[in-house]
Amino acid sequence: MTVLVPYDGSRPAQQAVEYAVDNWGDTRIVLLRVIEFADGSLEAGLDLIKERLKESREEGAAELTDELLETLHDVDYDVETVVGKPAREIVGYAEANDVEGIVIGSHGRTGASRVLLGSVAQTVVRRAPVPVTVVR
Repeated sequence: MTVLVPYDGSRPAQQAVEYAVDNWGDTRIVLLRVIEFADGSLEAGLDLIKERLKESREEGAAELTDELLETLHDVDYDVETVVGKPAREIVGYAEANDVEGIVIGSHGRTGASRVLLGSVAQTVVRRAPVPVTVVR
């Protein structure tokens, strides 16, 4: 079994990792980092994006905090990096790989800010092909 945890370095993402380890620590956990790009910049900066993705893959676990590394101490985990829109890439990764569940952090936005800003977690919940746990 593989559990996918989108990880952007935020506190909600850290809480999602902790939840995944506490509940599925005996399975493989994939931390998915999404490098977001603006639609118009794709063609103009394709080489730059490719270079940044290469650098980001090389950095991989080096960017993980000490607290996160301690949480993952006895866990089978991988760090994957993709480029694109976060919700789309998370759902796409789950569809293309043997993922049995997603654990995602939520910033806990409510009311107007949720409507105006949208929510990656909300989109993932609606579109994911596997069960999704949202950690607040």
